Amino acid sequence: EPMSKRQRKKLLKQKQWEEQKDLRRQKRKEKRQKRKLERQSRWDSDNEGNDRKRMRREVVPSTLRLVVDCSFDDLMVLKDVKKLHKQIQRCYAENRKAFHPVQFYLTSHGGQLKSNMNENDKGWVNWK
Repeated sequence: EPMSKRQRKKLLKQKQWEEQKDLRRQKRKEKRQKRKLERQSRWDSDNEGNDRKRMRREVVPSTLRLVVDCSFDDLMVLKDVKKLHKQIQRCYAENRKAFHPVQFYLTSHGGQLKSNMNENDKGWVNWK
């Protein structure tokens, strides 16, 4: 059956692609190993401790307390409740990374905000 020039080119490219599959796989594996070794060497040479866990040990807790009152969520539309949820997530995350974290409290947590957090962020129950 006669084959067009375009079809022959496609078949040739497909064949080359299949033949080079093992080579590409090997290159990806080597690249992964190289990155792993770089991370490990960086970890060994880094005495200051840019790792989050090391930074966490050097944290000095603050005596400040931050209270977020969520009792007004029944007066908000769903869009605003979602924005509030994002803001609370951001505050919590930044507070965890801080060198002087404040004590972070959510009060009157219920209603729309709680249901939204249960739907979109199941991990909030483990917050400290």
